[in-house]
Amino acid sequence: MRYVTPRKAAIGMGASHSGTAHHWWMTVSSVALALLTPSFLMVMGTALQLPERAEILMYFTRPYPAIVVALFMTLGMMHFIKGTRIMIDDYFEHTARKVAIILSTAFGWVVIAMTLFALARVQLAFAQAV
Repeated sequence: MRYVTPRKAAIGMGASHSGTAHHWWMTVSSVALALLTPSFLMVMGTALQLPERAEILMYFTRPYPAIVVALFMTLGMMHFIKGTRIMIDDYFEHTARKVAIILSTAFGWVVIAMTLFALARVQLAFAQAV
């Protein structure tokens, strides 16, 4: 039986070989999301106040709103994927664990893809119109 020293566990060489890296990713992404959330809420609040659909679409052709939404949704879903993986590992076993991990990961990537596709489609539609 090998003894894992605190230093070895802290540099990512513990039982899973990735616990410290996962913890730091979750911490950094949490802080980034906390800083990005007010901007996202302001962008979405402004978009909700616009009366016409065309004005809303035109608003998202601007770089700042599009970048904020893309960053927030991508980072948020990456955080979701890694966070649900921990919960699934804690509460599911065997085949149910595998299925739940696949479903949560697929859901996260589909949301990211749909967000980026929608933003790109809006950008391209208005670029062709001009």
